[in-house]
Amino acid sequence: MCPQQGETTTGGQRAVGAMNTHTAESGLETGQTLMRALRHTGISLIYQDSSLFVVWAQNVPASWSEGDLVGMTDFEFLPAAEAERVVAAKKRVRDTGDAENLEIRVSGGNGACWYEISIDADKSANDEVNGVITTAVDVTDRKRREQTLRALLREVSHRSKNLLAIIQSIATQTGRYSDSIDGFLARFRGRLQSLASSQDLVTSSNWRGADLRELVLGQVGRYVSDPARHLRIEGLNPYLNPNAALHVGLALHELTVNSVSYGALSKAHGVVTIAAEANDGASFSLTWRETTPSHSPAAGEKRFGSVALERVVPASVNGTAKLSIGKTDLEYRLTIPTGNFDLD
Repeated sequence: MCPQQGETTTGGQRAVGAMNTHTAESGLETGQTLMRALRHTGISLIYQDSSLFVVWAQNVPASWSEGDLVGMTDFEFLPAAEAERVVAAKKRVRDTGDAENLEIRVSGGNGACWYEISIDADKSANDEVNGVITTAVDVTDRKRREQTLRALLREVSHRSKNLLAIIQSIATQTGRYSDSIDGFLARFRGRLQSLASSQDLVTSSNWRGADLRELVLGQVGRYVSDPARHLRIEGLNPYLNPNAALHVGLALHELTVNSVSYGALSKAHGVVTIAAEANDGASFSLTWRETTPSHSPAAGEKRFGSVALERVVPASVNGTAKLSIGKTDLEYRLTIPTGNFDLD
């Protein structure tokens, strides 16, 4: 809520003094108490005569005026564009006697503030309009919450579309390299679970991303009974942005599944080394190394895993990748340029 003036304006005191003599003293005291109570709210009251000059004002926002408004018009304490709208509405109320409502925005030392303005006619006993009463309610906090919510919804929509695009790509490529429905479902389910695991890390960080070590443990740890025994994590621990986290997670999943099926993780004492190192500050390289059994089947067979590792993942982070499969070893090196991570 934007700051209000702390004291009753002198115009308010003059107005009280000018009230009809038949007004009861208790009524005066009640009115003064109510006016003072406004100091602790975001509600402002302004009374203007039929010429729209201020007669009295109470609890006026500091962004409108630091002094007394008595004798002023709206153009002297509101921004020109907003004053024009407010004055036009007050003239209609004065001429028709019908209340009007509008919302205005006023800039001040604490930034923009929003107010809901209610304008009512002050009618005499014979239904003549003597002036207008304006009630201004500070709705700045509500407007800022609404702006934040709209921004979050736009961000969620954007990220949801990106996630759906990734899922569509995985489904297409998995289908292309599957020989049966059962095979497709098994592989597609595993890749979705991998994506969900990475997404959980991204979401828990308020969409900032995930660090590499927790990503490795989340992806590889799901397939090995003792990650501490089967994994050696060396070097840097960069913090990946959401897009990089999802795609690096996919690469780790493919490497893990391949290793569990054919490589080091298929052996009781097999070990995989995962290292991250900086490249002159412009990028970093993630390297996966393992020793594979010499009789490993399908070592040179082209599957979605290798397509994802060599094409899909590096393209998604504007990087490069190389997958080397020898008779007894496998190495995958992914180079990720700046803009995808933070080393601090």
